[in-house]
Amino acid sequence: MYQFTKNLLKKIVPQKFLFENELFFRKFLIPFYSGKNYQCNICEKQWKKFVDYPGDLLCPYCGSRSRTRRLFKILKEKNALRGNVLHFSPSRSLYRVYKKEKNFDYFATDFEAEFLADYKIDITAIDFPDEKFDTILCYHILEHIIEDEKAMAELFRVLKKDGLCFVQTPYKAGEIYEDYSITDEKEREKAFGQWDHVRVYSLEGLKKRLEKAGFQVNILNFEENMKPFGLLKETVLELKKQTLVNN
Repeated sequence: MYQFTKNLLKKIVPQKFLFENELFFRKFLIPFYSGKNYQCNICEKQWKKFVDYPGDLLCPYCGSRSRTRRLFKILKEKNALRGNVLHFSPSRSLYRVYKKEKNFDYFATDFEAEFLADYKIDITAIDFPDEKFDTILCYHILEHIIEDEKAMAELFRVLKKDGLCFVQTPYKAGEIYEDYSITDEKEREKAFGQWDHVRVYSLEGLKKRLEKAGFQVNILNFEENMKPFGLLKETVLELKKQTLVNN
């Protein structure tokens, strides 16, 4: 029912209007999911269950995904939301919360006009000075970027010396697979898992590229599901600037 309703609304309601009024439309789902077995840590509402979505669990009200709720939890635990925060293609659930925050300056950006955002920033040419940001959120972005090493260099440049950058992409075993000669949408979906992806990273391959850009990479593995909060197994990369030790 959820997927059918979502597809129907996308066909008859303009995307911008749908995004801006998403919470109103989602209120109609509440009677089907009301309960106290589970809780979304972003909107803090309780549910009988989360919405089953292919490979994911969605909050019926704010629409948050498992990875979004996990990121929200990580940022809170690490006290990472401070100073200037740069967020690429933010989920709507996080945008709505962070946009209202007064304790940090939130820079939400979307290059393709597909998300709620206030800036349009090219990740391969970030139009901000060096060491501008205390925290950078780069979730499911790099697999879309042909010049990913250039993007990584830009992330390094604009991150403060004591800042944190959180990166996540889809992963595969083995080596990174990329082939820029594949431009057909159906062929890209077949090769990379999604029509607008240009590669599939391996975890070790992505780590090496980020280290080449100058980052110290900490792999955060979450190997157990946290059922009450709809948190699934996943891996997140926490990046800091490498500290050079003078001998």
